[in-house]
Amino acid sequence: MNKLPLEKRVQILQMLCEGSSMRSISRVCDVSINTVSKLLVDAGRACLDFHDRKVTGLTCQRIQCDEIWSFCYAKDKNVRRAKAAPTDSGDVWTWTSIDADTKLICNWVVGQRDADWAHVFMQDLKSRLTNRVQLTSDGYKTYLQAVDDAFGEEIDYAQLVKIYGAVGEASEARYSPAECIGIKKRTVTGNPEETHISTSYVERQNLQMRMSMKRFARLTNAHSKKLANHRHALSLYFVFYNWVRIHKTLRVTPAMAAGLTDRLLDWDEVVGMIDQFEATRFIEKAN
Repeated sequence: MNKLPLEKRVQILQMLCEGSSMRSISRVCDVSINTVSKLLVDAGRACLDFHDRKVTGLTCQRIQCDEIWSFCYAKDKNVRRAKAAPTDSGDVWTWTSIDADTKLICNWVVGQRDADWAHVFMQDLKSRLTNRVQLTSDGYKTYLQAVDDAFGEEIDYAQLVKIYGAVGEASEARYSPAECIGIKKRTVTGNPEETHISTSYVERQNLQMRMSMKRFARLTNAHSKKLANHRHALSLYFVFYNWVRIHKTLRVTPAMAAGLTDRLLDWDEVVGMIDQFEATRFIEKAN
């Protein structure tokens, strides 16, 4: 099978993680859109496997959770009149958890914003932890049962509930959130420290995702067209964020700060990881 040179594959992967759309990458790198898409799929599969194997046995003390909205093919309200919309079209939510100390993305799940996906998200987070943690989420009610099912009484859990004012009538207010006029800190389970009841880090991470992946940008036609590719892009991004990109405040990667590794992962190694994963899959299929 013909493969792009290492330097070209590294360039494409870097651009995928730095906010470039797939078609702009195709033009800049002088490759077909199908080549970019194929590399994204291969990278997504390998990075998901890498994350699941490496991000385990965590000793986090404080974790923050949130959900970020996006959509595939069309927004929910437009799916019914969209032409040839796939079955998984519509609004998509990405659930994320972040370690407040090391800024490590502990886990993530792509699905709907409902009780079933909240349950999946919390069960996956629980499986990666080795000790009791303090957990903070927003006031979304589905967290209550999901956290209780996953952790029981073995957690210090609180919700940060934001209080919003009325939305203005000006035209620009259509794309602006209502003003936050206050917050309430609500203890749910255990004895969480009030000073650490916060979702600031995970909300800042949501902003980072919107800046780093064009498919999350608002008011754009660069949104995801396939849910599978949406997940692949996230798999690649989270490996980039945890293992490759040096956090400016920490001066190391989140994975290094969390004690998962003692060195920086470079892009050449990411490409090698993709090749190794594909070779392993090929051997498994052959057998």
